[in-house]
Amino acid sequence: MQSAKVTFFAILVFVGAFLVFNAAYTIHETEQAIITQFGKPIGEPVTSAGFHFKIPFIQNVNQLEKRILAWDGQSNEMPTKDKTYIVVDTFGRWRIKDPKQFFLRLRDERSAQSRLDDILGSETRNAIAKHELIEIVRTTKDREPVVDEVLSDAPGNVGQLYPITKGRALIEEEIYRKAAEKLKDFGIELLDIRFKRINYNETVRQRIYERMISERQQIAERFRSEGAGEAARILGNKERDLQQIESEAYKQIQEIQGTADAKATEIYASAYNQSKESVGFYELLKTLETYETVIEGETTMILSTDSDLYRFMKNSNASLE
Repeated sequence: MQSAKVTFFAILVFVGAFLVFNAAYTIHETEQAIITQFGKPIGEPVTSAGFHFKIPFIQNVNQLEKRILAWDGQSNEMPTKDKTYIVVDTFGRWRIKDPKQFFLRLRDERSAQSRLDDILGSETRNAIAKHELIEIVRTTKDREPVVDEVLSDAPGNVGQLYPITKGRALIEEEIYRKAAEKLKDFGIELLDIRFKRINYNETVRQRIYERMISERQQIAERFRSEGAGEAARILGNKERDLQQIESEAYKQIQEIQGTADAKATEIYASAYNQSKESVGFYELLKTLETYETVIEGETTMILSTDSDLYRFMKNSNASLE
């Protein structure tokens, strides 16, 4: 009899422990839970951490994450408004704000990630298609572009940035607003969404490289033309200065020669004008110098009898007067 009581008490303890074990559950600080009965949520979500109880066997605990979760979108190729294809990689942060609504609509995080892919990917594609590439690449419309002084007066649009109306930050905010409104129906609070990476596809990248090469060639041609113009200016200044120097030198030579000739004439005049004999000797000397200059070995001359050149040849003993 005593043994039967002990056995019954042991069975009772075991059953009680089993019931307590199945009725009790623990919620951590990073978790929240939905209690379901026969698959249907009942009561309010359990959001406070600690030790809780449920009806064993009938009710189940569905634990959900309470912390901020990350969403990492896939890299997708999409066209901009100006028909430029780019590869956009996005990421975001979200959390379960309404656990009951989340559980009814999505059940788990895997389904939530799939729905986030659909909604955020769609809104990103729509936003990219409505804006030009420059709007997506540049951060804000208030940014002042830094322009190289060398390129400030370059022809065309070299070194210049196109004006923008929004910028990447406002486009991200636009995607956030539209996607957050849609995700509220799923009990999800979207906290943030950002462009992680924006790349050109291979075709567009080649066009960009060609454009960069073309712009650099324009800059190089500009430098070459400016260099050629500067070289022509330097050579022109050199030729002008050289001609001026030569002209000044020639002028000085002529002045020196004129002064020397005047001085020589003055010396000759003072030397040969001392007497009639000296004057006659001077005439003879100059006439002989003229003979030496104009008469060569085969020279034939026809002179009149009253020619000054013939006067001394006609009579070698002629007077020097």
